[in-house]
Amino acid sequence: MEPPSFLTRSKSDDSFSSILSTREEKSFLPAPVHQKPKIRVRTLLSHCLYRRVILWSAGILFLLCLAISSPGGRLRRERILELVDFSHQDASSSGGEGEVTTIGKDTEGVVFVVSTGDTQQVQVQGEHMPTWLRFRHLDGFFNGLKALVPASEHVPEYPRKSGAASPFPLTLSYTGLPTPTPYVPQPDYKSSEYTSQYHAVEKCYLDKERKIPVPDLYAYNGIVQGEPEPAMGSRSLLGLRDDVCFDRFGRYGPYGLGYGFEEGGAFVGTDTEQEGSSTVWEKTGKINFEDMDWGDAQTRCYESNKKRFVESAAPTKTATVSSKLHQRSFLRHERQKISRTAVVIRAYVGFQWTQHTILNFRALISELSLKSGGEYAVHFLLHVRNNNEAIWADPMTAQRILDENIPREFHGLCTLWSEAQMRLYYPGRFGGSFQNPSGGDIHGVYRSAHFPLQHFAMQHPEYEHFWNWELDMRWLGDYYELFDRLGAWAREQSRNELWERSAKYYIPSYHGSWDDFASLVHNETLNSGREAIYGPVQFPGRQPLRSELRGESFMPSNCDPNNKSDPECGKGEEADLITLNPLFDTENSGWVFSTDVTGYKRSLPIPPRRCSIITASRLSRRLLNVMHEETWRLKHTMFAEMYPATMALHHGLKAVYAPHPVYLDREWEIEEIDKAFNGGRDHTAGGKGSPYDLNNEHNHKGSSWYYNSEFAGLLWRRWLGEEEERGDGTGRLCLRSMLVHPIKWEHPSELD
Repeated sequence: MEPPSFLTRSKSDDSFSSILSTREEKSFLPAPVHQKPKIRVRTLLSHCLYRRVILWSAGILFLLCLAISSPGGRLRRERILELVDFSHQDASSSGGEGEVTTIGKDTEGVVFVVSTGDTQQVQVQGEHMPTWLRFRHLDGFFNGLKALVPASEHVPEYPRKSGAASPFPLTLSYTGLPTPTPYVPQPDYKSSEYTSQYHAVEKCYLDKERKIPVPDLYAYNGIVQGEPEPAMGSRSLLGLRDDVCFDRFGRYGPYGLGYGFEEGGAFVGTDTEQEGSSTVWEKTGKINFEDMDWGDAQTRCYESNKKRFVESAAPTKTATVSSKLHQRSFLRHERQKISRTAVVIRAYVGFQWTQHTILNFRALISELSLKSGGEYAVHFLLHVRNNNEAIWADPMTAQRILDENIPREFHGLCTLWSEAQMRLYYPGRFGGSFQNPSGGDIHGVYRSAHFPLQHFAMQHPEYEHFWNWELDMRWLGDYYELFDRLGAWAREQSRNELWERSAKYYIPSYHGSWDDFASLVHNETLNSGREAIYGPVQFPGRQPLRSELRGESFMPSNCDPNNKSDPECGKGEEADLITLNPLFDTENSGWVFSTDVTGYKRSLPIPPRRCSIITASRLSRRLLNVMHEETWRLKHTMFAEMYPATMALHHGLKAVYAPHPVYLDREWEIEEIDKAFNGGRDHTAGGKGSPYDLNNEHNHKGSSWYYNSEFAGLLWRRWLGEEEERGDGTGRLCLRSMLVHPIKWEHPSELD
């Protein structure tokens, strides 16, 4: 069944080229690697006779050749990066247990290998062979619900302690699927503990008649046996539950996955295995989303609960530590009202919306905004690329753009902007740049994606914090749990050596506990001979803000400048910046945009800089005020991923890297992870040897969170049901919560 036409379909752009407008800009970016879609069973059995004959014939011939060359072997295709040169390799063979036999190479540089053991490594050679290609692929991600065990019985495939046995082959005692249960990470708003401190929360509904409640998502208690642990980051550290898993129906079924358009669903998921999925609809039924208006629902929810929230500040007010704008979210100044957070999703004209994308944002709005009683609000910031469109002067033009580019149910959440608008908002000359590798315009979205966010913040004084989010990110879990726990953890971090801890990846299997990690960072800082960063940094040519000229400081009252090592400094202070990758020093890092710094005197040394790759982050109002003033008054700016962190560095704001769980798809040696990801200056992610050097970024290919990751999309599509037709399988995937990025397509039909 064809999906309803909710907007004009247009070709989706690639990862980075989606925001580039010239061929010249593309030449500075890493070459994309596109993963070809797998051939599915339903494709082989499709209506086209000629296709069936050709594909079945080719498949039979291939299997015969394989059986002759290596009987009993298991075929595996390994993607080899373009940077690896196999032009001088000969086909080789080996026969020992646990080894790999190379049986051929196709014209695309894909090497076919047959593995004969669980502990095999890929025996490929090349002068510039990345270390990680030696390690075998992990299989534990792809076990299903039939292998679910209590968390206490879970044995991860990776990393394993020395001498620990492998969980494979699995020994299953399957007696039927367990029943998932509602997953509610929000506070118990009806409890006396909550109502004694805060205003009561009015329940929000999807419809005006208040008959359709916001559905719960569902989780399974337990972990699939063999599922690996994250290579970097930690759930338990951040306060995220690590004893439950989510399948696709528990996660997205409440929002339309698994039932058709005729019932108001999304249709996707109806062609996948569905055993036990009906549980998620027993409480609310299958909700009809056909006429849903999320903007109206969000507004109604806020209006019902607005007595809970602090009053809006004046648009130009700069928050200080003692102001209402900077109080904790759950330990308030008046212990009565709470602040609000906006989740701002960067959208653009020409993006190809799919039913999976719609499901994701239905979930985000429901879990963050409606389930929290309006504590969060979701907005789409739609980039109109045609600067000649009269998006402010003519409502019909704005409506046409919405109709063509945004599903109707999200229209009420959209704010349109253009680069022409940014030129009006930030007029005048910005001066020269130290370098401009992309050749882009200073007001262009590629270099200055923060401009529209700054403008949005100035127009919305009702929010204290702003999450900058993207269309191709997914969170496998409840969004409220993610954003709330990240904020709470960051709030409790001491400012003492915070920049230093945030400058490197936390690898639990290598570093040990978080306290061990903090102690290691302290010793590395001492041994480096560099003084730990404390408060605002000074550098030649630094210009003060107006608040600094008035003698104001962004340092909290519990920080003593005479005792810079006080571990209590900054504890309980809301973070001004929360990032999802390390805050690294860009100097000599090899990151291609490290010197895209504009408006500073080029006769002086380039200012000190920090950066976090991937712009997904939480920014406070006072940080955005700083960025806004530096932009309009001082005519300073930097590349988008560098500007927020650098402004926090220059002016002494609190910036935190939150080490969320990040997975690797191979069995890396633990020491090699640290070498690859913390191989920069002083054992950090910055400086010479940085993992963000163009020559080192290949290490992220097999990770679950980086702009060039291939594993993120592969794992996500498998979780959605791709390649699940095996009769001897263990059922549909059930994974613990994790972030994955980028997700460029979610169903083979999207590639047609």
